Amino acid sequence: MGGPAAIAGGSGHGYAHLIDQSKPWYKNRRIMTLNAWMVLLLITSSTNGFDGSMMNGLQSLDQWKQAFNYPSGGMLGLLNAIQNIGCLAAYPFSPYISDGMGRRFAVALGAVIMCIATVLQTASNSVGMFIGARFMIGFGLTFSAAAAPVLITEVSYPTLRGPSTSLYNSLWFLGSIIAAWTTYGTFNIQGSWSWRVPSAIQGLPSVLQVLLIWFVPESPRWLCSKGRESEALQILAYYHADGNAEDPLVEYEFEEIKAAIKFDKEVAANVGWKSLIMNKGNRKRLRIMIGIAFFSQWSGNNLISYYMNKVLSSIGIIDPTTQLLINGILNIYNFIIAIGAGLLCDKIGRRPLFIASTIGMFVFWTIQTACFAVYSVNGNLAAAHTFIAMIFLFYAFYDIAFTPLIVSYTVEILPFALRAKGFTVFNFALTISLIFNQYVNPIALEKLGWKYYLVYVCWLAFESVFIWMYLIETKGRTLEETAALFDGDDSAAKISEVAARNANVEMDLDPVGSESSSEKDKVSHREVVEEVKRV
Repeated sequence: MGGPAAIAGGSGHGYAHLIDQSKPWYKNRRIMTLNAWMVLLLITSSTNGFDGSMMNGLQSLDQWKQAFNYPSGGMLGLLNAIQNIGCLAAYPFSPYISDGMGRRFAVALGAVIMCIATVLQTASNSVGMFIGARFMIGFGLTFSAAAAPVLITEVSYPTLRGPSTSLYNSLWFLGSIIAAWTTYGTFNIQGSWSWRVPSAIQGLPSVLQVLLIWFVPESPRWLCSKGRESEALQILAYYHADGNAEDPLVEYEFEEIKAAIKFDKEVAANVGWKSLIMNKGNRKRLRIMIGIAFFSQWSGNNLISYYMNKVLSSIGIIDPTTQLLINGILNIYNFIIAIGAGLLCDKIGRRPLFIASTIGMFVFWTIQTACFAVYSVNGNLAAAHTFIAMIFLFYAFYDIAFTPLIVSYTVEILPFALRAKGFTVFNFALTISLIFNQYVNPIALEKLGWKYYLVYVCWLAFESVFIWMYLIETKGRTLEETAALFDGDDSAAKISEVAARNANVEMDLDPVGSESSSEKDKVSHREVVEEVKRV
């Protein structure tokens, strides 16, 4: 937003007083355009959500069960888990594609693979072909899902970064809703098109991404890391300040990005995988990332997400239409709560939402367990109905943190040099936990019944203690400022020193393309550096 920035007092964070208060962001055409391109990245998560809900719905379709010889036990676990096994196979490659070729290229590559895979899945005439196609979907999804939230974080307008990245995981439920109601709608179609139609629709977000991704701006941080600073400044100016490269906010962002990247190269040059455990700050990050990755899948939610038909059948609800209807309503409910919580994350804060989420899940999962036990003993219908109500209340608390925040929080606590690799570690941990659950849940539920729920009661109690002890609040900070919370003031001071040296040297190109910056530009840059030092 061009023009002088109004002073907004009361904030201790470096960029707060540089935000132009003359008009709200939603009246700025270029910020709105940027947000529209963000939607194209956000729907990557919808592809993943579609898959989980589709597989849940297909298990209630006789046509699908007949086509694949009524899978159960280990085979059913494999059909659900194979997509995530595909994700696992791509993790060794995804950070190198994202860091080497760019965030946009990684999204495009993943989308192309998923387009091919959904064609094969839709055309499947054997269980082997269906499994192979789902493996390919997971393989492609890794490239897109590893780069899309990172690009959103790195290019978003500063005050919208938290809500925008939080929406990423929340849109998992958009795909889930579409899949749930698609399978509900195709239930009465005779023949294989009852399950082929949902399979085909799964590829729609990927088709849109292949066609439109090249209009999305590349990450200014990635461009700076490749020496393309003039392009990075152009993008920041165009989308964050109506094209004004001399806007105080743009200058602050640009100098801070350059300083952080230069610090990574000069002081923290070792950015290999070992860097994640080489210092105290990174070990803190790793502990939190792996913790919330496992918690997001091991809180009991996947028992419902992937095997709702088995859960509902165990409390006497065996009608497929009723099962599909409950699945569809639950997904809409989850979507509304997750979107609301994601939009409020900068007002309430990350830590309060995570603490409320884990405690709430523990309470309502415990009540679910009691209801399940009562129904199993004497078939009490009131207990069965209460059990369904507790599913909705449990998910309300899951959705306020573990849907919107796990991706956004992970991405924002990682420094640029480790962001792609660290996010890959997070996704690897999440996928391992998910695959384990997908295999174990149907077998354990069949063998143990309601007693299996007691395992999650104990685990949720542990989650609550872990979150209380280790989760750090990050709201209202730039990505570079957040580093000081983990690495200490010493790291921030070194970045400031680098910023000071940068600012005392003329820029290679000024905003209009001349050989050097004007004296006015250099003075402005020095003012920005003083602000960085103050932080």
